[in-house]
Amino acid sequence: MDYRYIDMAHYPRKEHFAYFTGLAYPYVGLTANIDITQFLEKSKTEKWPFFLSVCYCVSQAANGIPEFRQRILDGKIIEFSRCQTSHTVALDDGTYGYCTLDSNMPFPAFLPYAQQAQAEAKQKGSIQEEEVLNKFFISTLPWVSYTALVQPVPCPADSNPRITWGKTFPQGSQILLPVSVLCHHGLVDGTHIGAFYRRLSQEMARLA
Repeated sequence: MDYRYIDMAHYPRKEHFAYFTGLAYPYVGLTANIDITQFLEKSKTEKWPFFLSVCYCVSQAANGIPEFRQRILDGKIIEFSRCQTSHTVALDDGTYGYCTLDSNMPFPAFLPYAQQAQAEAKQKGSIQEEEVLNKFFISTLPWVSYTALVQPVPCPADSNPRITWGKTFPQGSQILLPVSVLCHHGLVDGTHIGAFYRRLSQEMARLA
């Protein structure tokens, strides 16, 4: 895995990191609605698989925020050059497995690669992963448009961002998508989450 250690002697959030890593629940998160009107129209026209298309945009946006690529390892901060996504795949028995994807490729190449990876993950049906530190944890609730989401988290706390989206819904002339983000507050502040949402909208606009 390609990562570097952050120089804590010159890290501007050193005190914030120390404070939040000492909390029982060190996470910060929110849900915001993203306008995907044009993106959805293009995805239907081109017959893109909706989840994988959103997943690509989410991965590109999250990788564009250095703080989203940071993790806590043995009490120190490391920063990956790039992170993969790990998302849930529904299985025939009503449970789910995990699928790991690398979005570091053009979108037209990503879709067939991701569809094949999903098919293999569904056949494997496992929730065991060899390495999770370099992952964004991705999931979706396509059955409901929600305004808030409570995520399960481990104890002791991990530092992987969790990104989830729900069911699209109309509002006036727009089609909106609720997107939730949960991050370790020792690494990520509201300004970084705001930057992620802006990048996500930009990625979707670029494909649309």
